[in-house]
Formats: sequence, C-alpha cells, structure tokens
Amino acid sequence: MSDLNIQVIDYQSAEAPVEFTRSLKETGFAAIQNHPIDMDLVNDVYQEWENFFQSDYKHNYKFHPEKQDGYFPFGIEHAKDYSQKDLKEFYHIYPWGRYPQEISSITRELYQYLCDLTGTLLTWVEKNTPEEIRRNFSIPLEEMTINSPRNLLRVIHYPPLRETDDPDEVRAAAHEDINLLTVLCSATAPGLQAQDLEGNWHEVPCDSGMLAVNTGDMLQMASGGYFPSTTHRVINPPGEDKHSSRMSMPLFLHPHDYVQLSDTHTAGDYLTERLEEIGLI
Repeated sequence: MSDLNIQVIDYQSAEAPVEFTRSLKETGFAAIQNHPIDMDLVNDVYQEWENFFQSDYKHNYKFHPEKQDGYFPFGIEHAKDYSQKDLKEFYHIYPWGRYPQEISSITRELYQYLCDLTGTLLTWVEKNTPEEIRRNFSIPLEEMTINSPRNLLRVIHYPPLRETDDPDEVRAAAHEDINLLTVLCSATAPGLQAQDLEGNWHEVPCDSGMLAVNTGDMLQMASGGYFPSTTHRVINPPGEDKHSSRMSMPLFLHPHDYVQLSDTHTAGDYLTERLEEIGLI
C-alpha cells in the first residue's frame, strides 16, 4: 500500500467487480468512470446548493442534535482526536429528514440514484471477498443498507479561505469515514488526498465525471480488517485557488442500526460512539 495505487475502474467492464474489490482491499479507495450517474444532474445539484449556502435562509434549517438532519454551520465538526474545527459547512439529507423548500427535487433524485448504485457495488464486494472473510458478515452487505434510514447524503461547502483562519485549520482534517462505503461525486475543485501506510499523502483520482469510493470503519470492522478504512483529508488550496469555494457531495452508506458489525458493536452503537468523538453529538 506504500504507493497507494488507487485503481480507476470502468464501470461497464466485465472485470470491474474484481478490480473494484481489489482496489478497496489494497488501498481502501477506488475511482469509477463510465458509470450510470448523470453528471449534468450532479452539476445542477451543486449549483442549487451553492446558492443555498450563500443565502441567509440556510439558518432556518439548523441541524437537530439527535436526528442529525439539516444544516450544520461553519466550525462545528472536527476530526477524531484533532482539536481544530474543519473549514466547512454542510447539510445532511436523509429520506425522512428536513429538506429546504428552496431546493428542488433533483437532490432527492440523485440520492436515490446513488443508493441504487451502491447496491451494485456492495454485491461486487460480496462476491469477490474470500469465503473465510465473508463468514464475518452477519448478513449480506447489500441487505445491511437496503432502505436504511441512516443512508446519508452530505452536501458540503468549503468557503474561500480567510486571512483570519488558524494555520492548523484545514478544510477537512485527516480522518476515516464511519460508515460502510462512501460514494463521492467528483468535487468542484481538487484537494482530496489519501494516506499510505508509510504516512505519505496521494491525490485521489476524481476527475470531473468520476466517482470516488472508499471503505469506511464499519466495513473494516465487519470484515475483520480485510478492507482497510484509509485515512484521508481535504487540503487547503494554494495560490489564487484559496479565494474560491469548493463543493463536495459524499453519500455515506450506513447499515440499519440493528446490524451486528462485530462481537462488540452494532452499527447503531458504533455510529453514536463516533459522532460523539467528532463533536456532532
């Protein structure tokens, strides 16, 4: 894993299921091109939310501390074991959660398309995981997440950097994702990096039109460590790019709360534990 050779997978290729699973196993990440998600739709969704974050009415949807839906203002979240807050604001979209009346239905449509795609990706992983590892799964991976009320689309706005920002503050400090899989629509600017086992950082391939997918802590736990949950971050841009916003949109695929991940944790228990660690509850 020292060179972190994240594979770019052609979704339409006959070898895609094997190559995708191998890249997750070796690096914790994979990039997907030629996939069924309409990137014009993604760009339209970005535009609506960029307008939303630049408005004052975003404050009408302040997040619910227990339900975790709604708008999270700038300076709320921090990475586990890191004191500085991330330089971002974001909105949590759940199928049951509050949805801004200023946003059209296209974000809900994209949410469903991404959830549908993850069913295919989890099937690929299940079929190409060794039997002795699969036996660790309490139920098939796809069943863990089908219609899960925890499946979360997070729309993130990283505003332009300010002279007053602390030098130790970054757009997203080094962290691992909590969930089973993350599917990330290509952001509006670069900055996503993943770390290899020797501590070196590498750009994650996510050109316009690609999807980046990574393993979360829950899949690492459910697989007994077979699939690594790789540390990643979003760095502050250099030069003139620091004056520009960045939009990003990960779908965090979460099992139902009752799913047993290990002898010691259900998905619900683990999620609560981690949300406390990063300051969201």
